[in-house]
Amino acid sequence: MVARTVHRHLDVDGVRVFYRESLPERPDAPVLLLLHGFPSASHQFRRLIDALGARYRLIAPDYPGFGHTEVPDNFAYSFDRLADVTEGFVGKLGLERFVMYVFDFGAPVGFRIAERLPERIAGLVVQNGNAYEEGLSRGARDFIALRPDVPGAEDTIRDLLTLSGTRGQYETGVADPEAVAPDGWTLDQHFLDLPGRKEAQVALAFDYHSNVERYGRWQAWLREHTPPTLITWGADDPFFPAPGARAYLRDLPDAELHLFDTGHFALETHLPEIAPLIAAFLDRAWNQARPGTR
Repeated sequence: MVARTVHRHLDVDGVRVFYRESLPERPDAPVLLLLHGFPSASHQFRRLIDALGARYRLIAPDYPGFGHTEVPDNFAYSFDRLADVTEGFVGKLGLERFVMYVFDFGAPVGFRIAERLPERIAGLVVQNGNAYEEGLSRGARDFIALRPDVPGAEDTIRDLLTLSGTRGQYETGVADPEAVAPDGWTLDQHFLDLPGRKEAQVALAFDYHSNVERYGRWQAWLREHTPPTLITWGADDPFFPAPGARAYLRDLPDAELHLFDTGHFALETHLPEIAPLIAAFLDRAWNQARPGTR
């Protein structure tokens, strides 16, 4: 059964957050908060929402600077601010308990939220969302090392914000490029080309080092809280290679790990394999973490 999905906005401290939400058949269905990556937005989860949204409540917001979300002119972009707005979004929706799907930028946003709201996290689905030094490729390390005062640094970032750079993120590491629809990178580039969006991405790129500096804290959080965790990972991701997926097992030895022969946007090529894994995990994690159950 294909899910019924609604598309709404919610005001969070002056930010008009756009989000997609499935309407499952059961009002008490498990909740999955979908946190998207760069340079995409909630539209990257459309097919997953269609596949699982009739059975589970899937909610996918666009961060400030992404997709259909609108921000005031004076919005200052940082990962802390993205987390602030996303945390406010969670509060305004009244989400008392949810599993988080963290992908790419969704990991630094999601782990900040997990630190602030640990009692609400019923589990994690980690898809190419890095939290370990060994999960950074050489190219990723070089990119993270860029600073505003280094000549040519901003130009390097802006080169990634072109159509060829956006398309490359979808196709690099993919065994069968014909499996990747062009709609994702085309829509991503549309949003990147809107006024002010490239400046937002430059600011976030220069702030990315703040995430690496928090890796130790996030690893400690995982060890302390041991959330049920499913890891589904594109093993040939040019930014976050497979060692970053395996590293989670140091802190979460009971996590379920699946590596796929694909790149960064694993759902684009492996949705038929990943969606059933998520469904089974949601049933298991939701019941395991439910207060009062054993």
